[in-house]
Amino acid sequence: MRRFKNRVSWAGLLASTVLAATALAQDSSLPPLPIEATGTVQSLPAKYPDEWFLVHDASFFHMSDGKVYVIDTSADTVAEQVKGMFNVVLMGNIGQSRRRGEIYAAETFHSRGTRGTRMDVLTIWDMASLAPKGEVVWPTPKRYMGMPQRFAVTPIDNDNLLLVVNFTPATSVTIIDLDTREIVNEVATPGCLMAYPTGQRGFSSLCADGRLMSTQLARDGSLIKQTRSDVFFNSDDSPIFEHTAFIEGTAYFPSFSGEVYPVNMQGKVAQVGKPWDLVTKEERAGNWRPGGIGLIDADDHGHFYILMHPDGADGTQNGGGSEVWVFAAAKRERVLKIQLQAWGLSLAVSRGKKPMVLVTNPTDMSLELYDGTSGEYIRSVKDFGQETPLMLHASYQD
Repeated sequence: MRRFKNRVSWAGLLASTVLAATALAQDSSLPPLPIEATGTVQSLPAKYPDEWFLVHDASFFHMSDGKVYVIDTSADTVAEQVKGMFNVVLMGNIGQSRRRGEIYAAETFHSRGTRGTRMDVLTIWDMASLAPKGEVVWPTPKRYMGMPQRFAVTPIDNDNLLLVVNFTPATSVTIIDLDTREIVNEVATPGCLMAYPTGQRGFSSLCADGRLMSTQLARDGSLIKQTRSDVFFNSDDSPIFEHTAFIEGTAYFPSFSGEVYPVNMQGKVAQVGKPWDLVTKEERAGNWRPGGIGLIDADDHGHFYILMHPDGADGTQNGGGSEVWVFAAAKRERVLKIQLQAWGLSLAVSRGKKPMVLVTNPTDMSLELYDGTSGEYIRSVKDFGQETPLMLHASYQD
């Protein structure tokens, strides 16, 4: 009997609601609702403004649903900040071509969603429409699948060729011709990973034995020569990060303990320079060290920015930092310390005349924006659907 009464009550409430809505709809004194436009498709600029960033949310806790958000950090509200979004599936990696107006995403799919036959795909996204405009399928799945990296998908040769890193754990690099959108070669890089642009048409990879291996390619993507450098660090005693910042053809690799190694990548073979300290004697006594995921980036004015933390020890290198230190690379000196509002996990620096620093706050996975010249905190960017924005990218890389 009680169930019957409940059903009668709900039926009466529903009927009352419908009658009230009908009465309002028939009330001629109310202004008519405007007709909403449907099916509207808008486009973004072919070249994104300097204030825009690509925020790579790897969806760490459900990796088959990764996303990249296009964020305008100059805007005040979420509705204005979010310019668009596209998916990057299963711990993918992205690269950009400003010249072509394209974003490249290395992704992995399975025929039954979370199981079945694996397929590795390079998806080519149009920067203006954020629509897929092409794809390249690996004949054998093997692309690098791990924490997001900036140099796992790398355009070279004036964006004519694209390099995609493979890791099975055998290491190699797949070469894609971006004009034909075809795989033209696969180059083995035994014991060496990542693809840092080197010379006009080449790349270097960081090796576990403390070396760099430089690879020269022909225009058709065929291999010309590979050269290994001398050992310049010890993986056991003084490891370095695979993350680096490029300034005028020189890559700056920080070490776990607080040095930085400049590597000239302008020629056909990487030339390792003399390392120098990021920390003073007093700071070293406090165990200040670099740390984070996307922990280092550069602006257009010869500065690199790096996350630093005190009380560093073995195992703290991935944890992030409480400050961002800014260095004038040519002078080998620190020019600014940015005190973060909260702990930082990853950062990216905008291009252009006025550099802005965007930092991931791992406590609530929001983003914090700072003036790269003064260190002033500007705003937080949050509540746009983000979960684990582990890697941040400036809106283009030339």
